[in-house]
Amino acid sequence: MATNRPEVPDASRTTSALLRSPEAAERLAISPRKLWALTASGDVPCVRIGRNVRYVDAHLDDYVAAQTRGGRS
Repeated sequence: MATNRPEVPDASRTTSALLRSPEAAERLAISPRKLWALTASGDVPCVRIGRNVRYVDAHLDDYVAAQTRGGRS
């Protein structure tokens, strides 16, 4: 007998947390105003759920990695 079980989401999709703006700004060590400017310019992607804006922690990591430049060693 076949059971109708819901599909289990891919583990890689469930490990990323959604952060509120103050949490995301703190994680990036910038002000919420600067985070909003980066979001408005498209540099930092966001998720809009109704009127709420959330940030995926993995996307913040990607942004930091893209901003990283080589220094003196």
